[in-house]
Amino acid sequence: MVKSFFGYGSLVNTATHNYRNAHPATLQGWCREWVQSATNNVAFLTVKPDPHAQIAGLVADVGDIGWNTLDKREAAYDRKILKTAGFEGITIYQAKPSAMAPAGSGKPILLSYLDCVVQGFNSCYGHDGVRNFFCSTTGWDTAILDDRSAPIYPRAQPLLPSETQLTDDHIEMVGATVIKGI
Repeated sequence: MVKSFFGYGSLVNTATHNYRNAHPATLQGWCREWVQSATNNVAFLTVKPDPHAQIAGLVADVGDIGWNTLDKREAAYDRKILKTAGFEGITIYQAKPSAMAPAGSGKPILLSYLDCVVQGFNSCYGHDGVRNFFCSTTGWDTAILDDRSAPIYPRAQPLLPSETQLTDDHIEMVGATVIKGI
């Protein structure tokens, strides 16, 4: 019976959930990317197989909270069972093809979403883990919408000034464009 999942984005931030036995893990043979949403005006993270890549993330047990609750949170994703060595019987969420719009649809990454992800990677892996997240993720040509003053992302977290600076420094590192929110 499958009881664990591998999170590679906001699920790395344990402040956004109560799943147990969370621990860092690195998944071989997958890459992470920003894609456009077919149903919302935003971009979101997904993964796809890539034999030459690896991504850091978090493995946690679903426990008593159950798959239904996690499936609702990850409604734009299909839950798949990993067959990667060391990850047998662990699931991963991959964006449903029907949830993705064509690339270049002009839907931005929410800065509040990115901040949440960065906060999780910093807590789990430190500054090197944040750098690795930015370096191992594609799609930074997608604009980032600055919604920090009025977060749109439903699981946005309060941030320390050092955390916002950490995100800002890495946005600059990858050359992404930030646009002001409305």
